Amino acid sequence: MARAFDAAKRHALQTLLSMPAGLLRRLAGRPVEIDGNVLDAEMQLMLALGRLEGAAAEERPIPGGRRALLSSSRAVGGNPPIGAVTDRDIDGPAGPLRLRFYTPRGLTTTSPALVYLHGGGWVYGDLDSHDAVCRFLAERAGIRVVAVDYRLAPESPFPAAVRDVEAAYSFVTANAAGLGIDPDRVAVGGDSAGGNLAAVLAQRAARGELGAPPVFQLLIYPGTDVAVKRPSRRTFATGFFLTERFMDLCEASYVPAGVDRTDPLLSPIYGDLTGLPPAYVVTAGFDPLRDEGEAYAEKLREAGVEVQHVCERGLIHSFANMVGVGRSGPEAMGRAAAALRLALSAPPSAPRQDRQHPVD
Repeated sequence: MARAFDAAKRHALQTLLSMPAGLLRRLAGRPVEIDGNVLDAEMQLMLALGRLEGAAAEERPIPGGRRALLSSSRAVGGNPPIGAVTDRDIDGPAGPLRLRFYTPRGLTTTSPALVYLHGGGWVYGDLDSHDAVCRFLAERAGIRVVAVDYRLAPESPFPAAVRDVEAAYSFVTANAAGLGIDPDRVAVGGDSAGGNLAAVLAQRAARGELGAPPVFQLLIYPGTDVAVKRPSRRTFATGFFLTERFMDLCEASYVPAGVDRTDPLLSPIYGDLTGLPPAYVVTAGFDPLRDEGEAYAEKLREAGVEVQHVCERGLIHSFANMVGVGRSGPEAMGRAAAALRLALSAPPSAPRQDRQHPVD
């Protein structure tokens, strides 16, 4: 029943967002401009509709918030076509750890792969909330995607999620041949808290502690610093989907008292960034995490890492989930998938196109 309701919401939203741009802008209201960026009309309209749906996730008990975010993710993500989806449990640090494998249509040979880590502030999200994202990336990039159902806080606080994604990555690289994956072309990626975990994982794997290091990082509005609140956290504290209250709740749930918040396993911006694989770092112009994502891209560049930073100026946090409605979300994620496809299209020894200059 819940899935049918989410599908009905998606259909209504898609119909609304399919209107001509001029009419869409009139419905959205007066343009919102902050820091020289103009909020995309689709984003503005979806924010307005979201406010009509009732209490936000952070205003509900955590189980109810998880259900609400799953519902909204399904409504904007849809059910993109995919060749095959299979689940598999592996041995994790605290028991069975579920992985979900996505194979794009027409792929019958060994391929590159992306180990993908979902967002949700280390408290929310699961394999289902980000199913559409993984389907979209697998199909658009033409590669296998492996999603990880890591443990969540507050039931399992830091470093449980880190240990789970390390175990998942080690399993994938150690068993690549049997999984139809080219062991020399494995990337790591994720959005928001998943981007945080992907950045941590890339640093750990680059030191040779988890098997073969990844060859690419796909970091979608990553959280990179829980020690310092940069200006964008204050500028977009309310009104743009991801709120300061949500982030404070998540950090309080995930980070135990007394833990050093500059620990690179928590805040990858304080880690050793030398020798990391090339990265595509995408931020959103109306996102509280914008500034720390930009700062991480710059730190990568300073460390000699090949990095492309793309700021999707008119978008909000969570656009990665919006692959099933409108144009703005699918177009932005299409750019990310294209970067992923290009990065994994040739063996690591082949020269790669210089992508060091940020795209704004």
